[in-house]
Amino acid sequence: MKPDEKSEAGLERLQIPEERRGGRRRGGRLWAVLLGAAGLLFLAVLLRWALRPVEVPVAKVLEPSGPEGQAILQASGYVTPRRRATVAAKITGRVAEMLVEEGMRVEAGQVLARLDDAEAKRRLAAAEAEVRLARARLPEARASLALADAQFQRVSALHRRGFASDDDRDRARTAYDAARSQVAAAEESLKAAEAAREVARQDLENCTIRAPFTGIAVSKDAQVGEMVSPVSAGGGFTRTGIATVVDMDSLEVEVDVNEAFIARIHPGQRVEAALDAYPDWKIPAAVRTVIPTADRQKATVKVRIAFDRLDPRILPDMGVKVAFLGEAPPPGAPRPAALLPREAVFTREGKPSVFVLEGGRLRLKEVRPGEARGVDLEVLSGCSPGDMVVTGGQERLKDGARARPRK
Repeated sequence: MKPDEKSEAGLERLQIPEERRGGRRRGGRLWAVLLGAAGLLFLAVLLRWALRPVEVPVAKVLEPSGPEGQAILQASGYVTPRRRATVAAKITGRVAEMLVEEGMRVEAGQVLARLDDAEAKRRLAAAEAEVRLARARLPEARASLALADAQFQRVSALHRRGFASDDDRDRARTAYDAARSQVAAAEESLKAAEAAREVARQDLENCTIRAPFTGIAVSKDAQVGEMVSPVSAGGGFTRTGIATVVDMDSLEVEVDVNEAFIARIHPGQRVEAALDAYPDWKIPAAVRTVIPTADRQKATVKVRIAFDRLDPRILPDMGVKVAFLGEAPPPGAPRPAALLPREAVFTREGKPSVFVLEGGRLRLKEVRPGEARGVDLEVLSGCSPGDMVVTGGQERLKDGARARPRK
């Protein structure tokens, strides 16, 4: 074989077969397709994550009420009477008769119960006997005084004429002074006996328990046969009260107002009350007084509210919610356009603003805030009733960002 033919045969052995070259090209294209698909999938996930709407807490902007009767503060409390008394006996005794039941209307001075008065009657009888005895002794003492006076006058006349000695006159005068002292003692004994009789009579009267004022008996605290006492005694077997009487004409509302808001409350301020038992019944009322002391534990101040008109449905110790109403603004004052939560307003670039959710996107709007109404805030301009405003996390939000309400 010639040298040229040998070199051509060597070159043919070094060449890659056609079928092997085609297999490698197909494998490379497959890997390229897979890598491209993975990249597109990663890009799609990245774009979806980047364009995903952020969830935000939202609240609906409300339309404010008229200028008068705006609720500037709300609180809760209870219906309480100004006059409420647990009627008790002034002495210790056994209940002989109960004349009161729960729900009964009682008048001032009406008998509620009677205690066993047998001993009191005997003490009164003894005191009356002492009075009669002292009254009987008084005429005898006065007669002795008259006799001693007459004797002293005769001895004095005889002494002036020289027929009686100084000793006789002194004895007559001493007898007169003693008789006069006996009369004074008898008179004082009569007064003491009469005073003791009044004490005994009062003890007998104390066996009768009466209503201190007109009202309703809301509880019956003792039964016939039980012992009652003005102080707790007997290891828990002695009652300290007969009944509890409430003056229904003195019902009012007592609420605790946070001391941070007490400056908004003043006597005479209009209030709208709603009983928990009748939430749709709005009861007109007014602030009667603000108790001039604070509770350091709760940081609250007590406020008492008087109903304009009482109703039989209003009962003591009922739960009640009250809304303190603001005053009408002066003529020409700007009118609020909307009412929204106070946390919806924040400051951005030194301007009060809100984020409004419109069509799935956030819109930054500058607002003009007005007066505060408890947890809400008046807005004079910038948003309208019905808008959905963001109420939290505004510092991380941007104008135009996609968003949706948090569920």
